[in-house]
Amino acid sequence: MLTVNSTSSHPSFFLLIGIPGLEAAHTAISIPLCVMYLIALLGNSTVIFIIIREHSLHEPMYIFLSMLAATDLILCSCTVPRALALYWFHIREVSFGGCLTQVFFIHFSFVLESAILLAMAFDRYFAICNPLKYGTILTNSVIRNIGVLGTIRSLCAVTPYVYLLKRLSYCGANVIPHTFCKHMGVARVACTDITINIIYGLTVALLTTGFDFIFIVVSYVLILRAVLRLPSDARLKAFSTCASHVCVILLFYIPAFFSCLAHRFGQKTLPVHIPVLLANLYVVFPPMLNPIIYGVKTKEIRQRVIRVFSPKALISGH
Repeated sequence: MLTVNSTSSHPSFFLLIGIPGLEAAHTAISIPLCVMYLIALLGNSTVIFIIIREHSLHEPMYIFLSMLAATDLILCSCTVPRALALYWFHIREVSFGGCLTQVFFIHFSFVLESAILLAMAFDRYFAICNPLKYGTILTNSVIRNIGVLGTIRSLCAVTPYVYLLKRLSYCGANVIPHTFCKHMGVARVACTDITINIIYGLTVALLTTGFDFIFIVVSYVLILRAVLRLPSDARLKAFSTCASHVCVILLFYIPAFFSCLAHRFGQKTLPVHIPVLLANLYVVFPPMLNPIIYGVKTKEIRQRVIRVFSPKALISGH
């Protein structure tokens, strides 16, 4: 089942076994997973289409939202189809290079999404705490630079994962108890010391998503202080504009936090299927709910969606 190159100890492919202990339930699990994925595809594609189409939405908050939707599409599309292929067609094999590519895109999109959520928190901070200078601070060039810097940071943080996994020897082991390839999931299959992988993985998590979350919390503490000084009607409006972003933040960080803890520290105390289920949850659940939350809570997006997809608009072709 394993082919090893003569010049390396890398397997030619890995075998993904799905959710350990729940193999009999794979078909039942695949149905809600597929439905959530389709909703995520439709919702995020709609958000991107509406924001690109409507020039009145070419403002910082909506541009960041389109970035978030694009990143969500990458995150769920590089994981869910692979899982569904395993559940439905029992396609377990993934090439060594394909596995490392999946590792890269999963972690890249995760780190990038965290950066975008931080940028959205700063956007809300300037809009509420410094509204007079909002337009001069968050110009198009600044937004573009934020996107470029977030992408560069993600590339720099995640690219070493590929080389750290390449340097390991696998000694004939090629079975991964998961539905897709993650950095530590692949590293734990190796037969050599993975201390560097563990240290680097924790360092990246702390210096990227960890610091992002701290800065987001600080931003919202300052926002809360500013909002509490506003008159009651303005205070309610400010809370309403921030509510959707807070929900999205919680949806992103809470499942990721528990998944990380379960994967790294719950190996001996939790059932083996729990970390895999949590990992499947955080790659599709936030991407599914994010456009729904913004569509419900953001009047401008809701109105544009209704206007664009109303029967009259579809008939007229506008």
